[in-house]
Amino acid sequence: MSSDSPYALSLFDPLRPWLEQLPNTPDAVAVAALAGVLPIVTENGRRIRFVPPQADGLAYECRIWESGEVETRPDNWHDFFNAVVWFAFPRTKVAVSARHVRAMTAAGEQRGTVRDALTHFDECGIAVLSSRPELLEMLRNFEWKRLFVEHRAEVRQSMRFLIFGHATYEALLKPFRGLTAKAILYEIDADGLQQSPSALRAVVDARLAADLASGRYARPRDFQPLPLLGIPGVVPDSEDPAYYDDTYQFRPGRRSRT
Repeated sequence: MSSDSPYALSLFDPLRPWLEQLPNTPDAVAVAALAGVLPIVTENGRRIRFVPPQADGLAYECRIWESGEVETRPDNWHDFFNAVVWFAFPRTKVAVSARHVRAMTAAGEQRGTVRDALTHFDECGIAVLSSRPELLEMLRNFEWKRLFVEHRAEVRQSMRFLIFGHATYEALLKPFRGLTAKAILYEIDADGLQQSPSALRAVVDARLAADLASGRYARPRDFQPLPLLGIPGVVPDSEDPAYYDDTYQFRPGRRSRT
């Protein structure tokens, strides 16, 4: 990857093995070519291919189900990151796509909370792993300063943050105050947390795929809000404890369990 790469933040790490094989621009042709050597197959046996937008009126998810074709606009960061996420988290993307189709069939293609939840996570999802359950509990309870200031060293050592949502990756090209992801939280043992990045990503892919396919997350509010720019090391400003006094970013929020 060149020195002028736009992917400077560590939060791009789950995609980095594929970003390093692609230009530093949203090149849909290069993505389509890479898919030719990294085969991904849908639940019903269709090989995933990235194609230009079609004008036949077929719904996006139905096209994936029927032909394996993922509509991908040229020179478009949003669609570019969507494609790269297919490479990084194939099982989860397959599960999300299939769950969309099932929800559409059950509801007569009407939009409902299940599809809204799937879309929220597809666009803005993140998996948060920790070998220390008390850190996840602080996150659930919106105790931002306690988590990211008082327990900052423990967060660095005992938590991992793997972004899934392609809209979030696009937003990270120009991070803005208040950028928030939709999190699913997982406990993991200390040895599991220390796996190689590729092994850890595969574990997350399998767990997310199973959970999203199961229907466990049926409403957008079932996910835990996470202000991304508060994660230690993402932005230099967060080294100052006063940074977390900004209630626009670090809201007290609701109490929930994920």
